[in-house]
Amino acid sequence: MSVVVGGAGTVAAVDLGATSGRVILGRVDGRGAGALEIRQIARFSNDPVRLASGLHWDLTGLYRNVIAGLTQALREVPDAASIGVDSWAVDYALLRGDRMLGEPFHYRDERTAAGVDAVHAIAPFDELYRRNGLQFLPFNTLYQLAAEQRDSSGCLGAADSLLLVPDLIGFQLTGERVAERTNASTTGLLGIESREWDAELIERLRFPASVFPRLVEPGEVIGQARPALAAEFGLGSRHPLDVVAVGSHDTASAVVAVPMRAESAAYISCGTWGLVGVELEHPVTTDAAREANFTNEGGVDGRVRFLHNVMGLWLLSESVRQWERDGEAVDLPELLAAAASVAVPIAVFDANDTRFLTPGDLPSRIADWCREHGEPVPASRAEFARSIIESLAQAFGDAVSDAARLSGTHIETIHVVGGGALNELLCQRTADRAGLPVLAGPVEATAIGNVLVQARAQGFAGGDLESLRALVAAAFAPRRYEPRRAR
Repeated sequence: MSVVVGGAGTVAAVDLGATSGRVILGRVDGRGAGALEIRQIARFSNDPVRLASGLHWDLTGLYRNVIAGLTQALREVPDAASIGVDSWAVDYALLRGDRMLGEPFHYRDERTAAGVDAVHAIAPFDELYRRNGLQFLPFNTLYQLAAEQRDSSGCLGAADSLLLVPDLIGFQLTGERVAERTNASTTGLLGIESREWDAELIERLRFPASVFPRLVEPGEVIGQARPALAAEFGLGSRHPLDVVAVGSHDTASAVVAVPMRAESAAYISCGTWGLVGVELEHPVTTDAAREANFTNEGGVDGRVRFLHNVMGLWLLSESVRQWERDGEAVDLPELLAAAASVAVPIAVFDANDTRFLTPGDLPSRIADWCREHGEPVPASRAEFARSIIESLAQAFGDAVSDAARLSGTHIETIHVVGGGALNELLCQRTADRAGLPVLAGPVEATAIGNVLVQARAQGFAGGDLESLRALVAAAFAPRRYEPRRAR
């Protein structure tokens, strides 16, 4: 493990999650013992909007908040070297010229069901898995595009470019149209071996090949902030401000900041979704991996994120939203404390049941699942919360076990990063149900990974991923949870 750097400096990370966004400044000094510091400058909500056409993201509002956050960050640290953007995966905007053809659809919109049938009629799932290595998720980009194609009011035929969400923000910042590879790997249209656009599949699905932009690697400078933006940021005539491609799929950035030894640890990037897996050098596309619905997504430095999607803390947050819609105030720390004290039998439901995917009354859906399967129906909000935690912990433990079995990886510890690292009950119950120690933190792993890839590109840090993770381990000591009983 080597670190070769030429100095220290600050970069700005734009980290867009499915429920909120942040602008964070990160300072990195890889010399000697090294130093890594982050500071949140702005945080803002990311709320979808339901229009007559369906559920959409408010990307225009989101971009406005990004610019406001960057303006504040760059006024505080005007010598910041670069900006990097990461976000959730699969969703895209269609453009004609510089104009966005409507607000992008939300992946939870119901339109994708028809797209699944249309794609599988041309390329069955077992063939797709051999080509792209992705688990089946009904909202993967190729299914969304097929739904768009079938919609008489869809914009695909009028578009001259397609940009995934972080690439769209990058385009607005620089005017450059690119597709960063870790996020492009979630579309279903990137070859698992070639890591290039699958031109044959794109042609068979009758998607216009011309809309897919050139691919770039994490760490590549996309371009410089447009002069008008530089002036808005208050930078005047200073040197150009780089915009750097990072692991623009937020999980790819999060995995960069997991302080793990690759051969002995699993990770859970836990937020709205729980992404559970291991980091590999090569993809696993066996029939067993396909049947277990494991995915092979691109990671930074050509690594493979072999993982399974679990519904994640969406189950809890959407339940809380439903109780608040019903007029009940909810204090989350109090709710979790009450959940930890529940002593009655608690249902463990299938956290991956598709009925829980769309927004709405999740407590009622959980109750329905319990009745259908002969499980005790939660009788209070605390019991619902405990049932959600136990079900997530079981799903996480099962996915860790499957990841080890399918990849041949020996797992000694589980790292939990993201917002879920703050949930003590979830971390402890995951350790209990997996029968393995859980190391929780850092919470802002995605932003930290974003910062580290930029810092390496700017010469403030060096070496391989293990070198970068050593900086994380030194700066953010994880909290350890020992299993209280064997799995």
